[in-house]
Amino acid sequence: MRKKEVRFITVAAIIAALYFVQTYFINAFNLANGMIQVRISEALTVLPFFTPAAIPGLTLGCIISNLLMGNPLPDVIFGSLATLIGAVGTYLLSRIPTCKKNKGAWICTLPPVIANGIIIPFVLKYAYEFPNPIWQLAAGVVAGEIICCCILGGILLYSLRKTPIERELSATE
Repeated sequence: MRKKEVRFITVAAIIAALYFVQTYFINAFNLANGMIQVRISEALTVLPFFTPAAIPGLTLGCIISNLLMGNPLPDVIFGSLATLIGAVGTYLLSRIPTCKKNKGAWICTLPPVIANGIIIPFVLKYAYEFPNPIWQLAAGVVAGEIICCCILGGILLYSLRKTPIERELSATE
């Protein structure tokens, strides 16, 4: 394998491990699952802004987290799919020149919010059998995602920009 491929796999593995550890930690406080999920690991969904290696890393981290927390199979599948869609959306938006600039970068925090806001309410309704209407479940999921992706993720996004870490992450492209 070439150096670039090894770096890509290594960065993806580190991101997967970070996602898992953060999700597993927040699950101890019963915040990783439920109507309002505050998975602090979702802040990492901004990392595709810097590197495509974050896409498989986030997806794998979500799959491992959901499996090891004993979540129902629909949550493992569709929750991970929502993370994948959000990560790809963030990566694609990051390629738009106006999103690369300081004032437009916050838009890259939205794809995970949208993907999870559409998919996860149905998982909660049918896999977890929540009695709430879909719109209430969607509102709860979106609220948690805004906290994690837009606020925490936005802080992470702006903190990593113009740092040596950004240059290292970008080297995986």
